[in-house]
Amino acid sequence: HLESGASAVDAVEAAVRILEDDPVFDAGHGAVLNADGDVELDAIIMDGKTLAAGAICCVKNVSNPVTLARSVMEKTDHVMLSGAGANQFAASLGIEEVSTEELVTQHAREEWGQYKYSDAVSNLFNMEAAHDTVGAVAIDAEGNLACATSTGGITNKMVGRVGDTPVIGASPG
Repeated sequence: HLESGASAVDAVEAAVRILEDDPVFDAGHGAVLNADGDVELDAIIMDGKTLAAGAICCVKNVSNPVTLARSVMEKTDHVMLSGAGANQFAASLGIEEVSTEELVTQHAREEWGQYKYSDAVSNLFNMEAAHDTVGAVAIDAEGNLACATSTGGITNKMVGRVGDTPVIGASPG
């Protein structure tokens, strides 16, 4: 995208969409399950040229949350939408709703089955393999910087849990 003159924002959205569509990662397709066995997704995109940002958290049934986050940035006066409000916004834009089962892999379902009756979130968070948040950073031909990240969070997280991914300035440590 960058070679053809695309903006840094276009490039990071495109890159993260590819990763969200890959079931290997905990973002979009392949996301982990919360304590209720459901998928709640978080994403953010930031434009260094304008210093604008858009984020979503606890959104359900959206295969590319980074695109919804970009829409928050470009089509609203808000920085973050969450849960049902984020899903209502997605519907108003005509973003296709996908089933939870379409987002969940067999591996995610098995991992949830292993941990659903335990309080092992802190143990999972400390495992190196538990971190599959995806992201991209790009600089375009005009020197503009952008970044985006997307995640399903951590297996067996509490319903409604928002991690550091969609929060500007947050870090896991």
